[in-house]
Amino acid sequence: MSPRRRIQSGEEPLFIEQVQKASLWSRLALRRSKLPRQWWKPSRQWVMPMAMAVAGLLALGAITTSSLVLVNHRSHHQVAMKEVDVLGFARSFMTGFTSLDPFHANDYVDRLLAQATGDFGKQYREKTNEVLIHVAQAEPTKGTVLAAGVERWNDDGSANVLVATEITYKSPDRKQTFENTNRWVLTAQREGDQWKISGLQQVI
Repeated sequence: MSPRRRIQSGEEPLFIEQVQKASLWSRLALRRSKLPRQWWKPSRQWVMPMAMAVAGLLALGAITTSSLVLVNHRSHHQVAMKEVDVLGFARSFMTGFTSLDPFHANDYVDRLLAQATGDFGKQYREKTNEVLIHVAQAEPTKGTVLAAGVERWNDDGSANVLVATEITYKSPDRKQTFENTNRWVLTAQREGDQWKISGLQQVI
């Protein structure tokens, strides 16, 4: 062990306690802000309003999406029902148009004129007598619609419909049967609650 040193009277001690001088900042009375112990966690006071707002936005988005889907579905349904309606009328009209009955020529012409409008109706009204004579002198025919489809919808609400028909008739001696296939483009125009034909053209 090292010998201990004796301190003589009047001699300063070897270890002097160093007292740090007060700085300018330590003398100022600064206000210290205290944070909550768990300041990073959301407060219950605004968690519930925020959750309700988010839930409301999600519900609004769901309602908007459902509304758009419903409107789109209804629109497609209306177009589909309208197409079925006009195709049913086109099939019925072309079946009657291609089915000639010389024994009921007047009924044929009356039925045709009742379903005609526009330029088509005007032309047939001007040629009513010619059509009547032609039907009365013709051989009986049976018309059948093979296929029908909407080509396009026009801006005025009318529809252009493509129709394929087959006309069956017999020879004057009734021994032979003939079949003739034709294609037509007709324009169906809605008038009130009834469809009418405003144009008819045979496609070659």
